[in-house]
Amino acid sequence: MAFNPVLRFVALSDVHYKDYPSVERERMSRAISLGYELSEKHPDYKRLDALFVVGDFTDRGTFEQMTAFYDTISKARSETQTVVSLASHEFSRGENEALERFSSIFGTEPDTHKVINGFHFISLSTTNGCRFSDKKINWARQQLEAAAADDPKKPIFFFQHPHISDTVYGSINWGEDELYATLMDYPQIINFSGHSHAPINDPRSIHQKHFTCLGTGSLSYFELDEFDKIYGTVPPKADECAQMLIVEADAENRVRIYPYDILTEHYFPFVWEIDEPSNPLSFKYTDKRYKTCDVPYFPKEAQIIIEDCDSDSIDLILPQAKTNKDYVNSYMLCVKETESGRICRQISFWSEYYFYDMPDTFSYSITALKPKTEYEISLFAESFWHTTSAPLSVITTTK
Repeated sequence: MAFNPVLRFVALSDVHYKDYPSVERERMSRAISLGYELSEKHPDYKRLDALFVVGDFTDRGTFEQMTAFYDTISKARSETQTVVSLASHEFSRGENEALERFSSIFGTEPDTHKVINGFHFISLSTTNGCRFSDKKINWARQQLEAAAADDPKKPIFFFQHPHISDTVYGSINWGEDELYATLMDYPQIINFSGHSHAPINDPRSIHQKHFTCLGTGSLSYFELDEFDKIYGTVPPKADECAQMLIVEADAENRVRIYPYDILTEHYFPFVWEIDEPSNPLSFKYTDKRYKTCDVPYFPKEAQIIIEDCDSDSIDLILPQAKTNKDYVNSYMLCVKETESGRICRQISFWSEYYFYDMPDTFSYSITALKPKTEYEISLFAESFWHTTSAPLSVITTTK
């Protein structure tokens, strides 16, 4: 059956407006413009019904930052409902003060329940940083009960800033579990969250178990949720970051989610499909994905190129590997002395999959080596699902 949308909205988060004009302001304005441009390209349904901003829209919650953000989203057309929630960065100079500023500038409540084109949307701001009080949880439960009573098979779109713990990528380090017991009673929930700055095109940024969860990325900088990389959790060129989700639903309650890269103005090359939001047995994006047989591989023509070799260093050009399904997540570079068999370096780094225009090769310099020593250098590619390629290797000798 053809998918013909009757609803379309944009979801994004972690914009981090500063007190002064910054690149985040340009990216947010462009996100809104692109939302309309992409909508108008659809052959039948050309509306952008809503824009949801899921917390940390400012860097410190000052009057200047909130006002600047309000000025940006005020440029949205009258057909588009704009919903903004607050979280830890808005509260960094005091929660009560931030709520007062928000009310006076935006003229709306921090928690909202809207019905748009017959679909229910619930947006919940945090309190005490990124926590949820009993009062907040009880309010959310009441709204969910009302939405489910309206139509138990219809998706309920639910928004809060921190991820639900142990769901999407980023939720281990940047998740909260206080809402879990309430949300899991409603499998038709499609939940949107931010906080981690994890890339939305990571296949783990959608997760289904009791309900569906999605990460909303950032318009400011990337951070990732693995701790073995040589540069920590914030990769090089992390500020080259602006991503959003475009979400559509049809009259059959089917939902399609399109991750989009604002900087290059491209959709990422896949669509997430939720055909029966209320039926967990139909879910495609569960932890069963970790049982995959898909293993990264290097094409036959791939090779490690020795660009330069000195007495204590080796400069390399490394190729990207491939998989049959997703991107390659990361690489392990292993350096071993061939005579002794001793491993003297293990270097882990990301593939830069989070860039739409990810590189074809990497340059890397291995330093602090011994002179006149033969080394075997092996490159292993690692998938998102903990499968590892056969190594690509080269042997060379320092001067």
